[in-house]
Amino acid sequence: MQVPGPFEYERATSVDHAIGLLDRLGEGARIVAGGHSLLPMMKLRIANPEYLVDINDLALELGYVITDPTLVRIGAMTRHREILESDTLAAVCPIFRDAERVIADPVVRNRGTLGGSLCQADPAEDLSTVCTVLDAVCLARGPSGEREIAIDDFLAGPYETTLAPNEMLIEVRIPVRHNSSSAYAKVERRVGDWAVTAAGASVTLDGDQIAAARVDLTAVNPDRDALAELSAALVGRPATEETLAEAGRRAAQACEPVTDVRGSAEYKRHLASELTIRTLRTATQRVREQRGN
Repeated sequence: MQVPGPFEYERATSVDHAIGLLDRLGEGARIVAGGHSLLPMMKLRIANPEYLVDINDLALELGYVITDPTLVRIGAMTRHREILESDTLAAVCPIFRDAERVIADPVVRNRGTLGGSLCQADPAEDLSTVCTVLDAVCLARGPSGEREIAIDDFLAGPYETTLAPNEMLIEVRIPVRHNSSSAYAKVERRVGDWAVTAAGASVTLDGDQIAAARVDLTAVNPDRDALAELSAALVGRPATEETLAEAGRRAAQACEPVTDVRGSAEYKRHLASELTIRTLRTATQRVREQRGN
């Protein structure tokens, strides 16, 4: 029987109250919202917090999606279902809807949150890749105030972020770019499972040339530097099948997957290539549809 270790429970009534609790309780405290990432790890004794700070009463304060002409702001307590159902968000960042459709099941989507997904920093988690290709910025708040952290700096490694023990994620901010779109694609063994492999891409077009691009991979131990080089190499290239195929080949080389019950390393590399091509193609098509051509 999987049972978490002993812990004490605190329920925060506001953001400031939650931060005060984190500051007082120290490194042994963890925030819990939906709990669908943290609690399974506690049952396996992989995570052993001394205190849980429940922030579900902060849903009104931190649960929102705001889209402006130049910026999207999503509160850390926004549930997966709310992100999935937001038409205004899907219009400017369709990659969110792509990803949310394949995250777990309705029970998890009704409770899990954007902030919980990012702070868990699971290498097989979908929204970290989504936020990476969108160049998201994370707004953190602690006793000394607020600070912005680029998503590349926020995610420090598997199950690690650069949040201080007395800080909490408040909001995710995403720049809105003209002539841009995005896409996400995932292969899983069964509906709602963790990814065998997944890929996300964002593309900005100038005419038929790629003006900016970002590619990221999920669950295959990606090489961040190699993916950055892949993305940079797309700039200035025509948005053709030949260009996308070359990006796919480079994506397969930009990861070090392991053979496990979900598939062989060779199979996962193949998926990394194919899903990179697919997401770049879809993102490019979406930009063209926006422009009416």
